[in-house]
Amino acid sequence: MLDISIYGDYHTSWCPGCGNHDVLKALKQALAELDLAPHQVAHVSGIGQAAKAPHYITLNGFNGLHGRGLPPAQAVKLANPELTVIAESGDGCNYGEGGNHFLAAIRRNVNITLLAHDNQIYGLTKGQASPTTTEGHVTKSQPDGVTNAPFNPIAVAVAMRAGFVARAFSGNVPHLVEMIQAAIRYPGFAMVDIFSPCISFNKVNTFGWYKQRCYEVGPEYDPTNWDAAMAKANEFGERIPIGILWRNEERKALDERAAVCKNGALGKQPVDKAVLEDIMKSYI
Repeated sequence: MLDISIYGDYHTSWCPGCGNHDVLKALKQALAELDLAPHQVAHVSGIGQAAKAPHYITLNGFNGLHGRGLPPAQAVKLANPELTVIAESGDGCNYGEGGNHFLAAIRRNVNITLLAHDNQIYGLTKGQASPTTTEGHVTKSQPDGVTNAPFNPIAVAVAMRAGFVARAFSGNVPHLVEMIQAAIRYPGFAMVDIFSPCISFNKVNTFGWYKQRCYEVGPEYDPTNWDAAMAKANEFGERIPIGILWRNEERKALDERAAVCKNGALGKQPVDKAVLEDIMKSYI
């Protein structure tokens, strides 16, 4: 196991008590226990409070545009399949602005891990409703309550038979570490939707609210049973299951099937200068 200190210790702009602190702690612990050194990991995000995570950890980091964290994460993996690639952003970034990229990532099944901080609100821009905000929730921009039905990322991912679908709670760090590690080990697109409470702008879905409702699925639960996974994915309210809810054992990752990845990182492959010269001349 690596010393967790190699991932750095940085001052953050997150509010004291924010769930993001525990997610960052869990990520460092998960990487250390997997013996993944900083140079072996690429950490990609979009924009938002959760998307600031690459600023606060010593890894190969990249900030994309709002909602656009997944495309560069997939590109990094296809360009260098030797890297462990982690995409990390919030529910607004991943499921709102990045909703179509989320669906495309499920379909492509590139071997990356998505950590989605789900606080059911927009935290960076001061408390507007996000795609996962529950109906009736009163916010600054919805003073009469949210009228849209909430987006259920877990149900959508399971319905599309994604590679690996898990849910976790930042208030349960040991379990969150297990979920991150299982997602990284999975050979395909793996998502972990993480309840990470926003203490400043969401006074409904608090640590206490999640702690009272979240329960771990037991060893008797079979995550390869699609019907059971769909039932768990739609269980939300007084009881919310956390754990590995769906695991697809049949799909192969795109980077296993793509010819461009068969010889390792593109930067390490030989270049035929004669072919390259012909290509350059074709632009004249």
